[in-house]
Amino acid sequence: MSIISAVLVVVVAFLAGMGGILDEFQFHQPLVACTLIGLVTGNLEAGIILGGSLQMVALGWANIGAAVAPDAALASVASAIILALGGQGVKGVDSAFAIAMPLAVAGLFLTMIARTLAVAIVHAMDRAAEAGNIRAIEMWQVVAICMQGLRIAIPATLLLLIPAESVQALLEAMPAWLNEGMAIGGGMVVAVGYAMVINMMASREVWPFFMLGFVIAAITQITLIGLGVIGVALALLYLQLTKNGGSAGGNSGSGDPLGDILNDY
Repeated sequence: MSIISAVLVVVVAFLAGMGGILDEFQFHQPLVACTLIGLVTGNLEAGIILGGSLQMVALGWANIGAAVAPDAALASVASAIILALGGQGVKGVDSAFAIAMPLAVAGLFLTMIARTLAVAIVHAMDRAAEAGNIRAIEMWQVVAICMQGLRIAIPATLLLLIPAESVQALLEAMPAWLNEGMAIGGGMVVAVGYAMVINMMASREVWPFFMLGFVIAAITQITLIGLGVIGVALALLYLQLTKNGGSAGGNSGSGDPLGDILNDY
């Protein structure tokens, strides 16, 4: 991996760490982080596939009360780096995916460290607020956000220091039965993650759309773009029918039905 690629990977890792707290630009989402790392390392296709697989798992991760979800940012960045260093392309996605799971759990340790340090920063911001020092509050806010970025950037840098030959040798030394087992296990994890999402979203109004989606997805001639268009159309129809109280009629008023629906919702 070239120096420029390594620097760009660290930048993506830093943004992913900040995104996990800001939750605004979504750099911490597996699909985004893995795709960007795949892009800067020349493994775009493999990065997208890995990110899509991890995204299905991360959909079921959520912080509930005192229970902290696994670190999706570290899992995405670390597994994408291992995939790039392994040099196996799409063939190495299953191995990288399996490695991402323990890395996500291990990332909780770094999260606890960062949040413990954040307590001192909060107290410093409180003292600055009492003194009316707005500039100091803003400075400590930037420090806290950068600390979250370093939480992912530092492990990413350490991974990049591992010789690519060592990673390739490790992945190639894995027996076929282990690779197949991890692929099967990874598929089960994806199914469980998506099932958790369905369990949270399931309602009398949503179930018909789930069933219709699974049936349409089974028609292999329809591309993902086609499925997306169908989904948007069904959503707009549902919103329009709900607006009109279940009747197919109704006056839009502006002459632009689609615009009226989007403006109302």
